[in-house]
Amino acid sequence: MTNRARDLEAKALELPPEERARLAERLIASLDPETDPQAGELWLQEAERRLAEIESGSASGLQGEHVIEKARSTLR
Repeated sequence: MTNRARDLEAKALELPPEERARLAERLIASLDPETDPQAGELWLQEAERRLAEIESGSASGLQGEHVIEKARSTLR
């Protein structure tokens, strides 16, 4: 790591947690320039659609623990 990067890292670590999280998010996003800029909005719309389905009873969810257990058993 260059001295410049070390200096930036030190300054970033002085930021409040919320600002560090936002900075980290933007830095990570910058590593994949081909990401659709509307992807975040599309994911939000999908989450809202799924929530509406669960609330209306037309779909049901699974317990997180069950999903994780099933994923782990599949990977074994």
